[in-house]
Amino acid sequence: MLLAFIKSMRPRQWTKNVFILAPLVFDGQLLALNALIPTLSAFILFCLLSSTVYIFNDLFDAESDRKHPQKRNRPIASGQLPTRAAIIGLAILLLLTLGLGLFISTKFVIVEIVYFLMNIAYTLWLKHIPLIDVFTIAAGFVLRVIAGVVSIQVQQFSPWLYVLMTMLALYLGFGKRRAELALLADDSHSFRRVLEGYTIPLLDQLIVIVTSGVLVSYSLYTFLAPTADGNHALMLTIPFVLFSFFRYLYLVQVKNIGGAPEEVLLTDRPLQIAILLWGASIFIIFYILPS
Repeated sequence: MLLAFIKSMRPRQWTKNVFILAPLVFDGQLLALNALIPTLSAFILFCLLSSTVYIFNDLFDAESDRKHPQKRNRPIASGQLPTRAAIIGLAILLLLTLGLGLFISTKFVIVEIVYFLMNIAYTLWLKHIPLIDVFTIAAGFVLRVIAGVVSIQVQQFSPWLYVLMTMLALYLGFGKRRAELALLADDSHSFRRVLEGYTIPLLDQLIVIVTSGVLVSYSLYTFLAPTADGNHALMLTIPFVLFSFFRYLYLVQVKNIGGAPEEVLLTDRPLQIAILLWGASIFIIFYILPS
């Protein structure tokens, strides 16, 4: 039962919470322990908090999950994890994350509460409304960034990164919907009602729009970032971002995968290499060149 509960927490999904690290990295405080420790604590708590959301979602969607070719194997839908045990575990995790969050800051706890309530609303209603469903997912990523901001004393975090994170989240969200629509084909509405409001041509257009938004906002950030101090070396990271987005688009539209972005991130080697090179470039520009 314990293994089933851990599986319901979906540890693979925790990769989404790396957005919390953005303020720390791009504010130039990655090597400062007084900022690193609170941010890592916030990351861990948000991992647990996001797990409460996944458990609630699995409890609410257990019946429909049993009809899905992949989701039917989830612990609650398959019966491996009893409903009562899932509810108790959810309550404990929620109280733990909110209680420990007070040691970071009151603002962080407020962000936690907003994130949790928004995701409850998503599970109950918002996920059935086309476009609103993806915008809600995007708001969750932005809240992760805000959680990172309120965890430390941010000095030079650029507002452009909020725009970038929003566009990035929309890109992943629309890509996820497209992959689901392509995978489930004519039976898509049986597994996710909101897919009735989408078509592949529409999603392709939306993806083109948000891809342009991501690339423009990131390019502007490399010019206008306050931590750049007139040094435009950040422009050198643009090719890695371009390749990463084009690679993911290739996987979604040609390979028909992308329904689970975290799985793509953990399995696709070219994408991992591009992200690694981008991360190494960011570290060199922010933490080695200034010295």
